[in-house]
Amino acid sequence: MSAEEYQGLVDSITVNGVLNPITVFEGMVLDGWHRYTAANEVGVDCPSVELADVDPRDFVMAQNKARRHTTQAQLALATTAVFAWFPADGAAQRGGVTLNVTPPKSNAELAAIAGVHPNTITQAKTVQTKAAPEVQEAVKRGDIGLPKAAAIAKLPKEEQAAAIHKPAPKSEPVAVNDAPEYDGPSEEELRAHALQEQADREALDKLMESDDKLAAAYAEIKRLNAVNAALESRLQGLMNEKNEAIRMVKSLQRKLDKVAA
Repeated sequence: MSAEEYQGLVDSITVNGVLNPITVFEGMVLDGWHRYTAANEVGVDCPSVELADVDPRDFVMAQNKARRHTTQAQLALATTAVFAWFPADGAAQRGGVTLNVTPPKSNAELAAIAGVHPNTITQAKTVQTKAAPEVQEAVKRGDIGLPKAAAIAKLPKEEQAAAIHKPAPKSEPVAVNDAPEYDGPSEEELRAHALQEQADREALDKLMESDDKLAAAYAEIKRLNAVNAALESRLQGLMNEKNEAIRMVKSLQRKLDKVAA
């Protein structure tokens, strides 16, 4: 969050409390860090729920994808960070979920999870392992893209922060016998990839139109997705109503305690 957005959250929590509980896993906040921080700052309770029998990495990625304004760069950086994580103590099983015996995922697998090009994952790994914290934070905020961040990561660490607001560093000439280090797709490649995706969608639509059974199945899938979205919205509304009721009860209890004192 920007400073203004965070202050808005603090003001809201001061008046209304925390309406949506945060999600925690073994003492770690997986979703709702800003809510947790703001609640502690103003001294109000922060309701929480423990993560169910789900791999926490999958949960974190689902939360990232659900955010409407998440960029591809942010998703790629989140994916490489999340799937580099293992439990600190090396325990194999937690609630039936094995976290530290899964084989490392390839760039292609990580790209499929994030919904980005594999070369974007390559850039994200470069930024994650070589970039200064200021550069990583700039990508997370959306101030710079991964191609520029990956280029900055090649500079000495002490020069990287100052390079964030400058033009991207130019690559050094590559010797004929040296394999070039690829920093990701060009704009032309990205456009070609987008056009190919559009063509694939149009081909799928035509296939649906030409086959009545497929078309009916596709329509049913869309209907069920709509029903599921409506149920999720209703569930969220009920959770909000529950949290509001809890907040009101606590507020009334505090007032009764003051009267009794």
